[in-house]
Amino acid sequence: MRFVDAVASRSAKIGILGLGYVGIPLALRISEVGLGVVGFDVDAQRVDELNAGQSPIRHIPREAIAAMRAGGFEATGDFSRAAECDALIICVPTPLNTYREPDLSFVTATMEQIAPHLRKGQLISLESTTWPGTTDEVLKPFLDRAGLRVGEDAYLVYSPEREDPGNAHFNTRTIPKVVGGHTPACLAAGEALYGAFIDRVVPVSSTRAAEMVKLLENIHRSINIGLVNEMKVVADAMGLDIFEIIDAAATKPFGFTPYYPGPGIGGHCIPIDPFYLTWKAREYGLHTRFIELAGEINASMPQYVVDKTVRALNEAGKAVKGAKILALGIAYKRDVDDMRESPSVFVMEILRDWGAELSYADPNVPVFPKMREHHFDLASVELTPELLAAQDAVILLTDHSAFDYDMIREHAPLIIDTRGRFRGAPNAVRA
Repeated sequence: MRFVDAVASRSAKIGILGLGYVGIPLALRISEVGLGVVGFDVDAQRVDELNAGQSPIRHIPREAIAAMRAGGFEATGDFSRAAECDALIICVPTPLNTYREPDLSFVTATMEQIAPHLRKGQLISLESTTWPGTTDEVLKPFLDRAGLRVGEDAYLVYSPEREDPGNAHFNTRTIPKVVGGHTPACLAAGEALYGAFIDRVVPVSSTRAAEMVKLLENIHRSINIGLVNEMKVVADAMGLDIFEIIDAAATKPFGFTPYYPGPGIGGHCIPIDPFYLTWKAREYGLHTRFIELAGEINASMPQYVVDKTVRALNEAGKAVKGAKILALGIAYKRDVDDMRESPSVFVMEILRDWGAELSYADPNVPVFPKMREHHFDLASVELTPELLAAQDAVILLTDHSAFDYDMIREHAPLIIDTRGRFRGAPNAVRA
């Protein structure tokens, strides 16, 4: 197979479509093994940053981008260059629309841009999370219309992304890669591609199976986080510390995996992916009650945090309207700058609507970013004893390592703790 030979000889060129939290680490790893890489994005600023050797993502060092550029990487907004590439890997967002239904507009727009430039011998891989059947039902028609017989003239695979931003224990090379092909020849091409730069490739029987793998992984997390968030509410009503209970349960060497509660769930995957399956399941006359219940519990957590804040302020003789409230951490998880679906934003929006005077501190998000559905004209403030003392309440939403928790404990008059960092502090309320 010519494609397999080109990958093995390192003469193949790989196109990455979508230069974000998935596409950039993938491009870095492919470049490391000596394969040519072209990155495509519709964001001209992102293209310029990468071509200047700058990193747009906090946990990826500038030096890594500069080294990739020195190795021949180029970012572009010219999608006609897709014709240069032997493989095209699609890493674009797949959000939900306002009706909580799958929005594949980024995927279809990408395919429309590259469709005129598809040619024989190419492999197309979709990594964006989606419902089982997307690769066959949405992508394959583009190849059919281009006159390419899938499995003979061109290859079509699905390989779900498994990036975990900020995780120091795993990286793109060491995280096993699931791959499913439209035909056996497609699967062989996909295994050859990913096997060139990933330590372990896990083949499955079809693109649909690979698509379902990704949904299962994230639904598993959503359900367990929903469970522990519900347990938090029950434990708090009983006057129990859920973090103490989880830590003790985690000493059991079998049959228990610890999950920890928080103000909700965030990131592009866990709040979104389960609803791809619930939507698709309706086509088969199925109602995924368990999955949807977990989603409801997790989505209710920001309001729970706000309610705890209001009650704590009330006990201090203060109304939420006009109260000075500082949000600690607005990224969706510890030590990253990723704001996608962050529950911190939902907490802030409710408090703003109720009249609170809001500020935030997040060393990873210096200025509140432009977001499709949320807007705050705010910049991160510097934490000082004077600033903390001037607040009516401080809400710990994302427990970044850079925070000085001793200083916060000492100077904040009231702490709403959603992460268990201030256990036992007399000025802290569990939420």
